[in-house]
Amino acid sequence: MIAYVKGTLAEKTPSRVIVDVGGVGYEAFIPLSTFDRLPAAGDAVKLYTYHSVREDAQLLYGFATEREREMFELVTTVSGVGPKLALAVLSGLTIGDLQLAIAEGNAKRLASVKGIGKKTAERIVIDLKDKVNPIEAVANATAASADDAKASVVRDALLALTALGFNEETARKQVQKVLADDPAVADTESIIRRALSGK
Repeated sequence: MIAYVKGTLAEKTPSRVIVDVGGVGYEAFIPLSTFDRLPAAGDAVKLYTYHSVREDAQLLYGFATEREREMFELVTTVSGVGPKLALAVLSGLTIGDLQLAIAEGNAKRLASVKGIGKKTAERIVIDLKDKVNPIEAVANATAASADDAKASVVRDALLALTALGFNEETARKQVQKVLADDPAVADTESIIRRALSGK
């Protein structure tokens, strides 16, 4: 198992990269979310990888973050969803949006991704619903970025609001409103206070 490759980014396209590691070029297929985070060709790069071994080929899939790789691996556990389809899902949705669609049972949102049919989208939702934490999904989607610190603050605010009696949907809407009104708010206490006051 190849856990990651670290070296010089030799080539990049929106769907694949070649990383030069000590004179050996490793080709890896990537989602668009990873492509957006890549440095310029010639710069140092580290990609977390998934090594797929089949009878006819050995393929490497690369990801900018461990969270992307974990989500990719989770999606490939669904019957009928292989690595190429999983890459399409990660290219079409952010991790937060994907988790939220699964947690909410929103197969229609998944089916909006090119290459994902209605039946496949429904299968993904059914198979993964119990494997996605709804609070985590809402926090990642509400933070609307790969900013782990912001997602953590949002997650804590959501947990606090649900502990105070809000249902998850109401808590999510209140937190989204607070963040829409003031995107700079960066601490859990301020988000909770503003959500409770409805301002």
